[in-house]
Amino acid sequence: MSAIRESIDISRSPEDVFDYVTDPAHLPEWQDSAVSARPLDGAPVHVGSKVVVTRRMGKRAFPMTMQVTELDRPHTWHIRGVGGPVRGDVRGTIESLDGGKRSRVTLDLDFEGHGIGKVIAPLVVKPYARKEMPRNEEKLKHLLEN
Repeated sequence: MSAIRESIDISRSPEDVFDYVTDPAHLPEWQDSAVSARPLDGAPVHVGSKVVVTRRMGKRAFPMTMQVTELDRPHTWHIRGVGGPVRGDVRGTIESLDGGKRSRVTLDLDFEGHGIGKVIAPLVVKPYARKEMPRNEEKLKHLLEN
């Protein structure tokens, strides 16, 4: 499966955008399928942090544990699923525009299936995510610009 890639320009500094998108508390605000997100250790997010994200697909909610593998403020972050049949892999990059007044956010999302997830990921999860990502980025832009 090839990764899903979406980019959007936002009229906020890279630092502001990075701080917002890497704070798990904000996930349900800008991602349609995110019901909740909470760090397991209660500490600020850092490399090695694990975050439980509950997502709704249809009428069902699915908790999944994600681990932060990279944080380079305000440029990049990377989180990966660590367990379950479908494991997300999210890479985010932020490019500074107009001398730091604006930002270009690029999200790369892919999935790794294990067991039944090898069937579910390409047939259900990935098409759902492909439809949702552009809406999520528009919502992110709207929240950060207003």
